[in-house]
Amino acid sequence: MGTIKTSGIIISESNLGDYDKMLTMLTPGLGKISCVAKGARRPRSALLAGTQLFCFGEYMMYKGTNTYNINSCDTIEVFYNLRTDLDKLNYAIEITKIVRDVTDENENCYKILQMLLNTLYTLSETDKNIDLVISTFKLKLLCFLGFTPRIMECVNCKEKNNLKYFSLKNDGFKCENCGRLDKGAISISESTVSAIRYIVMAPAKKLFSFSKFKILSFKSFWGMDFRSRSRTNRYIISQPDLPLENWRKCLMGTDSYHFTGFLLFKP
Repeated sequence: MGTIKTSGIIISESNLGDYDKMLTMLTPGLGKISCVAKGARRPRSALLAGTQLFCFGEYMMYKGTNTYNINSCDTIEVFYNLRTDLDKLNYAIEITKIVRDVTDENENCYKILQMLLNTLYTLSETDKNIDLVISTFKLKLLCFLGFTPRIMECVNCKEKNNLKYFSLKNDGFKCENCGRLDKGAISISESTVSAIRYIVMAPAKKLFSFSKFKILSFKSFWGMDFRSRSRTNRYIISQPDLPLENWRKCLMGTDSYHFTGFLLFKP
């Protein structure tokens, strides 16, 4: 196979041999791929900067038997500020691990890649609330994976007004009457309804435009803990500290993962 040119971001790195690196890269068209960067750990290597964690760039590579081999790279963004703030660094590592768990090779990952870049930029270059940024990322990622909550009406009676609860069992809002009958439903404010709707419906490039809707003042928002498990062709969403709710969905032509989801409330 000839040389391939692709943009991508490094979402994991490990040492290989004395001077090489084994990388996991997220690309828009090839999906998640494994790459070898030979000599990348040498002090004067041309691949040194472009093969670090979080680095986004243009890569020239060819496909070997099991991995891609990087020939050259042009660095576009390294998100340097993430490396100078321990909290931001830990959260950035968390979201790249999530992305690594829920993506696969030969998938169209353009939307996920775009959102990941926007999230890392927001963490690196702004002072927005970190917990809120991460929770927003996780909810939007769920939407990209096919888990969009039903947000325009009550999932039971179709009532469009007076939405006072979120039901993890039924994956969406419930009106006051229906929500009271659901022991696992969580009471939410009107501002939380607006926040969830905004996150679900906003394009990736405007996902973190919080000031317009004053999302930072919202008392609750969505958080997710993603855990990759064995491939079982099903999804399970459970709720810590509340009765376990199972939610199965299959995606055509893809393997599946287990997820643990919960609503994260701020005091």
